[in-house]
Amino acid sequence: MHNHAPANYLCPFCASAAGQEVEYNYTTADDIVLRTDQVTGFISSHWWPRNQGHVILIPNAHYENIYDLPDDLGAALFQASRWVSLALKSAYGCDGISTRQHNEPGGMQDVWHFHLHVFPRYFNDGLYVRTPERFMTTISQRRPYAEKARRALQRLFNK
Repeated sequence: MHNHAPANYLCPFCASAAGQEVEYNYTTADDIVLRTDQVTGFISSHWWPRNQGHVILIPNAHYENIYDLPDDLGAALFQASRWVSLALKSAYGCDGISTRQHNEPGGMQDVWHFHLHVFPRYFNDGLYVRTPERFMTTISQRRPYAEKARRALQRLFNK
């Protein structure tokens, strides 16, 4: 009823969760910053100009949206969002963190796998202004952000 993925949908986020690099997915193994039994987090391939290096968290199992997501998995994703938020604060020196999540076409969902964005925020960064639009990045642009986020997460877990 609340699902919109087309028949035979090739889910790029399922490929990321499985550690597969496939032609229909922009995410590579180098982008992964967090992996647990339930959740994977990676540096997004698409950035907003003043919020570079944001992380996308996904459940490893395929659930299209929040309506399908089991409560215990929602708790695991929220816990991971806290970890990533702390890591981004440490790694990027940002002024704050915002999370956002979209469901269905009317909610601006464009990948049919539940995902939660974790954005580094800076004063007057214009994240919620529609222009300028997000842009596609390269692996080499994402790599330093992924390395910083991974190191910060390692420090967080090694305390």
